[in-house]
Amino acid sequence: MLSPNRRTFLALGVLTGALVVSGCSGGSGGGGGGGHKADPDLPLRARAVAATDTLLAGYDAVLAGPGAAQAEQLKALRTEVAAHRTALATGLPAPSGTAAASPSALPAATGTGTAPGSVAALAALEHSTAESRLADLDAASPALAKLLAAVATSDALHAATLGDQSPVTAPKADAPTAGPAASASAAATTSAKAAPKPSAEATALQTALAAEHAAVYGYGVIGGHLPAGAQREDGHASYAAHQAQRDAWQRLLADGGATPTAAAAGYRLPTAVTSPATAADLAVHIEAQLTAVYADLVAATTGPLRQTAAEALRNTAFRARHWGGALPALPGVIG
Repeated sequence: MLSPNRRTFLALGVLTGALVVSGCSGGSGGGGGGGHKADPDLPLRARAVAATDTLLAGYDAVLAGPGAAQAEQLKALRTEVAAHRTALATGLPAPSGTAAASPSALPAATGTGTAPGSVAALAALEHSTAESRLADLDAASPALAKLLAAVATSDALHAATLGDQSPVTAPKADAPTAGPAASASAAATTSAKAAPKPSAEATALQTALAAEHAAVYGYGVIGGHLPAGAQREDGHASYAAHQAQRDAWQRLLADGGATPTAAAAGYRLPTAVTSPATAADLAVHIEAQLTAVYADLVAATTGPLRQTAAEALRNTAFRARHWGGALPALPGVIG
C-alpha cells in the first residue's frame, strides 16, 4: 500500500480503483466445474427492479396530476430512477425465459401497489424504497450490495429533495434468506462496532481511514476561507463529522488488532483555495471522492459493518449536495 505521506486528494481515485478490484474479485468468480448454478442475487435484483417500477409509476402518476407545477424537477428525478432500473436489471433473464426467472418464482415487489396522490406521498415512497434496498444489503453479493447502497443513497436524496427529511435507516430484518453473504451475516455480532476480519475488510477500512484523514485536513483548510455565520458553522459541522468518522475507523481497526493508518503531515490539494467559492468546491470534491470510497467499503464488508458503510455513503452524499455538488444517479459507483 502507499505510505501515508504519499496520499493526496488526487490519489483518492487511485486508492478507490485498487479497492474496486479487491472488492469485486470475490463476488462471482467460478470455482471450477461446468454445472449451471442459479445466481443467488437473482431474487434480490428482481425485487429491487419491481420496487423501482413502482417508483417509476409513482412519478408518472404525480407528473400527470399534482406534480405538474414542478414537472422539470420531477422529470429529472425520474430519469435517475430509470437509470437505477437499468443498473439493477443487468443480468436478469427475460420473464419469458427459464422457470427460475418467471415472475411467479420471484419475490413480490416491496413497494406499494397504490400510486401516490401527491408529491409528499411520492417522497414517502422514495424513502420507504431506500429502506427496502438497505434491508437486502446483507444477503447481496459484494457487487450487488455496492449497487443497492448507491441506489438507496440516491433514493434518500430524492426523498429529501421532495420534502421527506426523515433519516433513512436499515429496517430490522429477519435472518437473511439468500445471497453469498447470508452465513457471514448470520454469524456477525449485532453491534456495528464488531472488530473487522484481518483481510479485505481491514484493507478497505484502512483505505476509508486514509480518506478521512485527508478529509479532516481538507476541511481545516476550508474553514479558514468561509465567512463567519451559517456557512462557517456548516464547515465546522462537516469537519467534526469527519473527525468522528476517522476516530470510529481508528477504534475499529485497533480493536481488530490492526495498526490504524496514520495521517500524513500534509496533503496536496486538487485546486487552490482562496475564497468561499473555492472552499465550497473543495468540500464537494472531498465528499464526492468519499462516496466512491464508501461504496467500495460496502462491497468489502458484511453484516453490521456493511450497513455502517452504507450509512457513511449516504452521509457523505448528503454533504456533497449541501455544498453544491451535482451527484450522479449512482453515487459512488464509477462507470
